[in-house]
Amino acid sequence: MSTPPNPRCQSGVPGLDDILNGGLIANRLYLLEGTPGSGKTTVALRYLLEGVRLGERCLYITLSESREELIAGAASHGWSLEGIEIVELIAAEQELDGRDEVTMYHPAEVELTETMRKVLDSVARHNPARVVFDSLSEMRLLAQSSLRYRRQILALKQFFMGRQTTVLLLDDMTADTADLQLHSIAHGVVLLEQLSPAYGTARRRLRVVKFRGTDFRGGYHDFAIKPGGVVLYPRLVAAEHGEPFPREPIRSGVTALDALLGGGPDRGTSTLLMGPAGSGKSTVAVQYAVAAAERGDHAAIFAFDESAATLEARTAGLGIPLTRGTQSGQVRVQQVDPAELSPGEFVHLVRQSVERDGARVIVLDSLNGYLNAMPDERFLTAQLHELLTYLGRQGVTTLMVVAQSGMLGMNMTSPVDTSYLADSVVLFRYFEYAGQVKKAISVMKKRSGAHEHTIREMSFDARGIHLSEPLTQFRGVLTGVPVEAAATTASA
Repeated sequence: MSTPPNPRCQSGVPGLDDILNGGLIANRLYLLEGTPGSGKTTVALRYLLEGVRLGERCLYITLSESREELIAGAASHGWSLEGIEIVELIAAEQELDGRDEVTMYHPAEVELTETMRKVLDSVARHNPARVVFDSLSEMRLLAQSSLRYRRQILALKQFFMGRQTTVLLLDDMTADTADLQLHSIAHGVVLLEQLSPAYGTARRRLRVVKFRGTDFRGGYHDFAIKPGGVVLYPRLVAAEHGEPFPREPIRSGVTALDALLGGGPDRGTSTLLMGPAGSGKSTVAVQYAVAAAERGDHAAIFAFDESAATLEARTAGLGIPLTRGTQSGQVRVQQVDPAELSPGEFVHLVRQSVERDGARVIVLDSLNGYLNAMPDERFLTAQLHELLTYLGRQGVTTLMVVAQSGMLGMNMTSPVDTSYLADSVVLFRYFEYAGQVKKAISVMKKRSGAHEHTIREMSFDARGIHLSEPLTQFRGVLTGVPVEAAATTASA
């Protein structure tokens, strides 16, 4: 006989229930811990407001913040705390000096006993389905010893377990040493962290340390506190996503360019466009996005280095109708400021383009801006690999632009080696000929099919992108200073 599933308690935080495989298990005790400023109170209030929305009784017991502070914090998000019972257990002014009390017990013992009595009385009086206890730091200080503190928390747990109440305990981690007492007592532990990079806005992330009774998505998940509450960006697991799609080449609308790529990049693959600055990488990438729009597909361009207005003006001068695509909504150009964006939020934006807008072509311009603006973030390459795998399983064609340092020759370097991640690699180079600087394009790799092994000259004018016939008359084009093949034969 199968055991019925445990009822779930929705958290009210977008993305958190997804990580918890459906939400908190009801009638359990959970620990939400994090340093001051990490977002605990915001998450806790959102949890109680969700209970109010569902018609449940909700109680906020505060030992640290006053009612006025809680109401002001909620108002900053446009929330009303109507429907949430707030019980303040902050010491009154006349209790602070202790002159009116004569007792043979230590004042902390008396105060802890009185605090616990008030907590139990409040719960018994209001009979809530959801409780937030803020915070445990005061309880820890009053208990004075780990043994007494543990016994008090165990007593609270047993009390709540018998009342069909889902409890969220907040801990600001201000103890002198790491205290894992609560980790062993609580049914679940959620850790909030706030990171301060050398440049840019503060970044926040969440990790489920423990969650009894069900599976959950481990690892770190980025989140942001915005007007209106907390937005969580669950870590992307590409294996959980996938849609059937036809395997077919994606054409650019430039015949010679399509021939160079063996018909074009295949649907569901990624292509790396790499070369020095100004060699035409972004223009080629935009050409594919515009061609997709003209076929009726949706395309999204994430611009890290160039503003949307500059990109539209530049492509208009080359006869590429990007503006027509953006005005019709078939192409979406989103300017990205990585200094204000976490990697998880960026992945969320890409997923929205695919799952909400139906994007079939994604342009990342450029990976330099993505990687260089977040130097403190480790494992960005691993996240990029997961993102490309996800896009491939969704049938999305991805074009990534990487600017190499240097201008001429073969000794140019990339900020990071991502060529192994891509299914196709297109190389852009400058070369000198007859007193002019020209551009060359070639395909170095294509996993999904055949491609030309030639090198072609590439040029731009008001009518768009043009490729020459293969440069068979030259040797050494990729060195930047080619020589004519006839001259080489004659000298031999």
